[in-house]
Amino acid sequence: MTLLALRRGAPRLVEMMEVDQYLPILGLLILGVLFASGSLVMSSMLAPHKRPSDAKLAPYECGIVPESAPPQRFPVRFYLVAMIFVIFDIEVVFMYPFAVVFRQLGTFGLIEILTFSLTVFAALLFLVSEGALSWGPVQHLTKGMPSRTSSSTIVRIGAESDQAA
Repeated sequence: MTLLALRRGAPRLVEMMEVDQYLPILGLLILGVLFASGSLVMSSMLAPHKRPSDAKLAPYECGIVPESAPPQRFPVRFYLVAMIFVIFDIEVVFMYPFAVVFRQLGTFGLIEILTFSLTVFAALLFLVSEGALSWGPVQHLTKGMPSRTSSSTIVRIGAESDQAA
């Protein structure tokens, strides 16, 4: 339409977004919500409601009785060192392209990479000041339980030795 046609009172054609193009997305959203809620409801209805016995909760590793209890969790220091590694790994990933196009970037690129490197170095200084790299004194574990054998495990879980054989 031209500007003259709009002034004369000609009908305007307004371009409207078609809702039809969003119907598949809406359908997938509804199906996803129905599947998730249906899975939760069915698992709560079909799941066994009795508590497992000690024999079922006991660890089983191909018939080998574990000699010691498994560790409860990794120390937090492990994750801090892993995060430091990731931070410096990312810095190295950014350093390679910078080194390739160093002459093309000029002073601007040098200032940017120095700012980035100083930020990463400040993060390292903060982590070191918080003790992320100090592992502390060596701790010796004390025995809390007697050594584990097949008979002690059977006694521990409450099963009879003739039933276990």
